Amino acid sequence: MHGFREPNTGPGRQSDSPVPAHVALAVNGMGSFTWDLTTGEMRYDEAGLAVMGLRPEEYDNRPATLAGRMLAQELPEIQAQVGRALKERTGYSLYFRVRHRDGAVRWTHTQGTVLCDESGRPRHVVGVIRDADQELRALDQTRELRQAKSDRRRQADIVAHVNEALAPTVTVDDVAEALTADRLLYRLGAASVLVGLLDQGRMGLVGANGAPDDLLRDFHLARIGDPLPLSEAVRTREPVFITDREEFARRYPGLRPYLHRVPLATAAAYLPLIAHDVPIGALGLTYHGKGRFTHDERTVLTALSSTIAQSLQRALLYDQEHELATGLQTAMLPGHIPHVPGLTMATRYRPARARGGIGGDWYDAVALPDGRIVAVVGDVQGHDVTAAAVMGQLRIALRAYAAEGHPPATVMARSSAFLAELDTDRFATCLLVVLDPDTGLMTSVRAGHLGPVLRRPDGSCVWLDTPAGLPLGLAAPAAHPAYTTAETMLEPGSTLLLCTDGLIESRTKDIDQGRDQLIDAVRGGPARPDRLADHLLHTMRAYTGQEDDVAMLLLHRASGRQHTAPQMAVTITPGDPDSLQAARQALRTALHRWSLDSLSDTAQLLASEMATNALLHTEGDATLTARPVRDGGRVLRLAVTDTSPASPQRRAATEQSTSGRGLMLIEELATDWGVEPRGNGKRVWCEIPLHPG
Repeated sequence: MHGFREPNTGPGRQSDSPVPAHVALAVNGMGSFTWDLTTGEMRYDEAGLAVMGLRPEEYDNRPATLAGRMLAQELPEIQAQVGRALKERTGYSLYFRVRHRDGAVRWTHTQGTVLCDESGRPRHVVGVIRDADQELRALDQTRELRQAKSDRRRQADIVAHVNEALAPTVTVDDVAEALTADRLLYRLGAASVLVGLLDQGRMGLVGANGAPDDLLRDFHLARIGDPLPLSEAVRTREPVFITDREEFARRYPGLRPYLHRVPLATAAAYLPLIAHDVPIGALGLTYHGKGRFTHDERTVLTALSSTIAQSLQRALLYDQEHELATGLQTAMLPGHIPHVPGLTMATRYRPARARGGIGGDWYDAVALPDGRIVAVVGDVQGHDVTAAAVMGQLRIALRAYAAEGHPPATVMARSSAFLAELDTDRFATCLLVVLDPDTGLMTSVRAGHLGPVLRRPDGSCVWLDTPAGLPLGLAAPAAHPAYTTAETMLEPGSTLLLCTDGLIESRTKDIDQGRDQLIDAVRGGPARPDRLADHLLHTMRAYTGQEDDVAMLLLHRASGRQHTAPQMAVTITPGDPDSLQAARQALRTALHRWSLDSLSDTAQLLASEMATNALLHTEGDATLTARPVRDGGRVLRLAVTDTSPASPQRRAATEQSTSGRGLMLIEELATDWGVEPRGNGKRVWCEIPLHPG
């Protein structure tokens, strides 16, 4: 075998003498050995003995002496591998550790080849041995460094996932739901999680995943002084890390009966949740197959507990503010809804999800002495205490005007003037409906608000077409009436929905989508108003995201009430001179049928004046209608509808004048009158009391 040559012995000179093999091996920290399998002697050169930590005088060529330098726990594996090599007549390559005389433990590598005789029986083993300590320690350092980097990436991922889960949370329930989600539990590498909050000296469990149900039931609201891990973390303000089940049972004997429910749990961490130096709760995590918590893991879990505590503290403050706002808003809403025979009503108010949650939405219902019901929903501009205060004043004023018996349009007009006089720079939208449960006659008027939704007995649903007026608090042009009404017959078995726009509006979607969504929700909802109200809130919340507060009022007319409102209608044609006479005759007949003959003369006079005015100043047919109504007392309502948008004007009339007295007669003989725009035309109406005096 050719060896290495010696180094140069001088400038320009190179030795031709080869370096012996044993010298080359020794220089590289290697030695050689020969093992005679017949005698059992194992001879090492000096370099090999140095690798084993032996001096030549200490070695007696016995393998047992070498074994004394090796670690006892590694000997069985070494003997097994050498025995396998002898049996298979091949060779072996082993890494093992030896203890030197100074006590140092160093890694060693040996490689041997089995030599056989002519008969194929193993006779000798020859090989080399070298110091591998530096090599393996460098490898271990690389492996540890790689593992440390991997652990840091994992810990950073855990922090990122927790922050991502907590970012959208608002309420305590949101935080608890985020912390106990399966996805986050998987990211944490945990088997179960418990979230507890301090509640007057007790630990209330607000969220859990993976924990036994009976444990949650038995230890909910446990005292802080009890020997329990969550309570201990709060008392000591220090995290509790446990990696031994017997230690766990000794420290918390009350939990020993529950350990068999989680046989795979091998470790647990209980972290105090401290916000602004005040303990507010604790977080508990259990792990399967975990034997220890590294320093980095403990640091990350402790840091996470601070992040979670801050989120819970914000959620607690939000819940407190939300509860206060909801209480204030509820206090300003009516304490009860009147009972009206033939009607079933349901109301709901849901505050917005945003911080504070207070707004100007309201609902109200007023029972009139004649049996009708006035139903109102409205929304004052803004989401603050001022909006709520204005809402309270406006609701009371509108309720008072309605209770006085004013027509719906008048109630709305007076409420608008009232809001303008408050000088708050706020406006409000409003929808008012007057419903007679006996006849089903419904009169509605709206001020910049959503119209009502009607669900008919056959299940079909529609937005009712109601003329829109300006929001309350805004002045209308003097030449036009501020508010007009619409009349609809509510069939027995029908349901009417009045709501504020928070039920359908979303910042990210078109309002027409919300209108269609609500129609679908009403159509597919339960029949009972209270259950339908809950259904609508639940269904529409997923669409709107609860960005605005909602006020809702539902009315259901009983199926058994089949009464209909009496009404007369007759058409007057300009080219037919007899049509006006026929209209007067039809009016007399209707009044006789309604037992109102005492009003015949007055009614015919006023009807003739209104009809004549329509024939003289418009083109096309006019329609005369008459019906008894209950509007703050029993009255007869006369109306003439024509195709001209021009309103009648008062003119000065002398004794010789043949015209100009129509409005004077109406004002003198009628208790109320008005003009309502109707598409391309108008309707002029007046009311006569059924019992004069």
